[in-house]
Order: sequence, then structure tokens, then C-alpha cells
Amino acid sequence: MAPRHQRDLSRRKLLTALAGAAVAVPAVAVIAPHALATKGSEEGAPKAAATGALPLTIVNNSGSFTNSSVRVYVVGNQDGRQVRLTPEGTLAPISLSDNGADGFTDYSIPLSGSGETTLSLPYMSGRIYVALGDKLKFKAVADGNGNAALQYPAGWVTSDPNYTVLHDCAEFTYNAAGMFCNTTMVDMFSVPMSIGLTGAKDQTTGTLRDGGRAQAFAAVSRIPEFAPLVVDDRRIIAPGHGLDSGIFAKDYFAPYIDEVWSTYTGKDLTVTTNAGAFTGRVRGDRFVFGGPASVSFDRPSTRDVLFCDGRLAAPNDGTTGPVAAVLGAGFNRSTLVSNPAQPTTDPAAFYRSSQLTNHYSAAIHAATQDGKAYGFAFDDVADFASYIQDTAPTGARLTLTRF
Repeated sequence: MAPRHQRDLSRRKLLTALAGAAVAVPAVAVIAPHALATKGSEEGAPKAAATGALPLTIVNNSGSFTNSSVRVYVVGNQDGRQVRLTPEGTLAPISLSDNGADGFTDYSIPLSGSGETTLSLPYMSGRIYVALGDKLKFKAVADGNGNAALQYPAGWVTSDPNYTVLHDCAEFTYNAAGMFCNTTMVDMFSVPMSIGLTGAKDQTTGTLRDGGRAQAFAAVSRIPEFAPLVVDDRRIIAPGHGLDSGIFAKDYFAPYIDEVWSTYTGKDLTVTTNAGAFTGRVRGDRFVFGGPASVSFDRPSTRDVLFCDGRLAAPNDGTTGPVAAVLGAGFNRSTLVSNPAQPTTDPAAFYRSSQLTNHYSAAIHAATQDGKAYGFAFDDVADFASYIQDTAPTGARLTLTRF
């Protein structure tokens, strides 16, 4: 099995396939590449391939909403076309004619009257949305090539028709290689949920601690720079989207970025990836690394750090991409100055309160039982993301946990 950072699971590539002309889709929002495999290349992983449709069980343990108040939407792409899952377990193409009199589609799948709801999931990549109380408004639009595409909810945009709807999503790719999935908070955090897989082994991630949702809301609210990201009791907006909306400072990370650049003007930073060790130093105003390949980076902006993009863009090339991902994680976790050997793998060193840090991501991680979450695009560096996979899955499970 290929090392994680070499697998074709790029957030940006999958996003392109999902988005088309879907202008409401966030800039970074689907399955991220695993930038660093700290547990080796998983030689013992099973080789069996996934086959056929996968049972997907939805469990409503929210304690706040009845099954009749919960709607599920499974949308994404298969073989380059945008599709959605029907309640019968078939894939239907997105069509402009699906828009109703109100201008929006209704792709909702109701839950069973009580108990668990099991759906049949064919091969596809995409998202499982849940909406509580009200339905989501997905709009079918024509992309630049005239093909039907889907505008996704953007809960961080006040003008979005879904802004007032309580909703969230998990992300997945299911194909012959297996099931790869995560609970994501890259764009926002709202609904507590966990995702599980059975197959080679039983796995679950994303489960919040008792009271974890309220704790996360309270923790973010306590930080003045981050408090505007909390939208009532509905959601917490990720700081990158907050920056784009004008409610988060565009220069928040500037002092820490300057400190990193100053620190490594006079000494080396070592970044270890599956490709080997890269040694870098700031030369001029550019961070230049040598090693298995020559890679370099201009000084990033706060937005580049929060989205792990722009001057920290991570191509799926096995060299520049993994180094960029580790740097992005180091900036968000505020470990670059304190540790000249990256990535830092001790979570006790992450998000230190004495430093500028991504307090949003810190709060999300503190709220989960296993300490794993997707608080930013490369939160999978050193395996701290709420991500699981199975090459021979027999079932998947999405559980809405107690508020």
C-alpha cells in the first residue's frame, strides 16, 4: 500500500471534481492528502478490494431532534459527473430540471420513523450532509461547459440560503480501493457527529466528549479575535472563512510568520516526510529547502496559513506538497519556532496559549474523545485528523451524537 502522502486523495483534486460551477463550495473542503505517515507504510494492511454497494447506516442519537426532523443528503461525483444518492440506493445525475418552483432541488433522504436508517452506497466520492429541523437548499446550475453542477451549502456566508439551517457534513471516497472518510470542521463546526467503519477492523472517529459541543463554542468565544466566528448556538465558522467575510483579522498570524522567518534566517529547519528529510533556511525573503528535491516558499499571509494554500499550496507531487503540508500544520499549531525538527508529533506542544495559534482548531480537538479533528486542511499531518479508512469495508456508520 502506498504511503498516505502519495495517495491520490487530494482535497483540491476531489473538490474540483465535486464543484464544477458550484460557486458556494469552499476553497478547501473535501478529503485532504495525508502529508506524512508517521506509522510507516502500513505493510500489514489488508489487500482485499472493496466490492459492490456499501451499507451506510445513519444513527440519530442527537437527543434534541427526532428522526422526522433529520434529513440526509449524499451528493458528490462518480466518473467525472456530479451525482446524488436516491433513497433507493441508486445514483442519479444532477439535472437543472431538478430545481423546483422555489429554485432549489430537494435531494433529501428521510430517516426511518424510528431507530437506525440504512442506505446503500455505491462507488462515489462526496459528502454526507445532515440537516436538522429544516431542509437544505441545493441549487442545480450550469457550469462553464454547460453541464449540470450543484451549489453546495456555505454556512459561513450570511447571504447563503442555508445560513439559518442547522447542518453539517462528513466526507468520503468509496471505490474499489476501499472507503476513505472523515468528519470535517475545515469550513465550520455545527453538528456533533462521528463516523465509523467495519471491515478489516472496527473504527470510529469524530466522537465528541460529553458536553464537547458547548465546550468548543465557549472556548472560541473566550478568545476576542475568534469570538465573532461563533454564530449564536448554530455554528462556529472556521477563521479562514471568517477572514474572507471580514470578521477575522487578515494579519492575525503576521507576528508569528515574521518570527518563523526571523528564527530560520540564522538556523536550519528540518522537515521529514516519506520522501526523506528536507533542510531549509530563509534566504532573502524565501524559505529554501534542499534534500530529496529543492523546494522553496515565499513568506505566506495569514490567509495562506489558514487555508494551507496560496504560498503554502501543496501540490500532490510527493516533494513540495508534503513539505508545504507540514509547514501549514506547524503554523496552525504554532510549533515551528519551538521545534526545528518538524513535524511535531506531541499534541501537548500544539496550540500553546502563550503563542498566536489557531484557537478554533484547538477547541475542536479538545472537544473530541480521541483528540482528532479536521480543524484545518492539513490537520492530518502526523495523523491528528478525524480520518479513517478500510480497504475491505463491510459497512459505514454516521452517528449524530448528543448535543
